Amino acid sequence: MPSSRPRLLPWPGLNGQPCFLVSDDTGTSHLSRLADEMEAVQLRTGAELLGHARPLLRDRKADACELRFVGHRLAEALHDALRVAESRGQRLEDREETAPEQS
Repeated sequence: MPSSRPRLLPWPGLNGQPCFLVSDDTGTSHLSRLADEMEAVQLRTGAELLGHARPLLRDRKADACELRFVGHRLAEALHDALRVAESRGQRLEDREETAPEQS
């Protein structure tokens, strides 16, 4: 059953505000699939970044500029991951609300 709640998209709207998709489909539209792909890329990028950040953070010779750069990128990746989690959590709630009760 389609969700009546707008889907939080993984990219910002105008002026950095949240962007939503209002649709009557079941997640099969072109824009829904694009959002799914973007979420996967964001999560994969965050995991790869974490793999690069850990050794840098252990390196006592890393300078402040390098650490600041990786810190900013980690903050961006965390922001993206939290947006994905929020969006997916809302969609899970919708599924639970529309699921038939089992006796």
